Amino acid sequence: MTSSLSNMKCSACRRDSPHVSESEIADMKPSIPDWNLIDESSVPKLDKEFKFKDFETALIFTNAIGSLAEEQGHHPKITTEWGKVSVCWWTHKIRNLHKNDFIMAAKTDVLYTKLENS
Repeated sequence: MTSSLSNMKCSACRRDSPHVSESEIADMKPSIPDWNLIDESSVPKLDKEFKFKDFETALIFTNAIGSLAEEQGHHPKITTEWGKVSVCWWTHKIRNLHKNDFIMAAKTDVLYTKLENS
């Protein structure tokens, strides 16, 4: 399902959009096994830290995520430091997880793999 999630497009999300159910999380989470389900201020989120050899590569990755976020209309919290980038996905409008977050986590993994293999 990783490749299928990464090939999907984000859908427009409204304040009344449903959050993912526990069974949907159980179905999608194996596709993004290295992402952590966290609770931050009572809001569930997907979080992952990516490692890099230097700041320049971390910044290239950060900018690639920014471009992807603009293209998909779904934006994460990104923290860029020397040698690492932390990415956190959740849906702000519903203060919860939506399928879009799993799609974007999978797309983020694809970006990382492409950058690491280039």
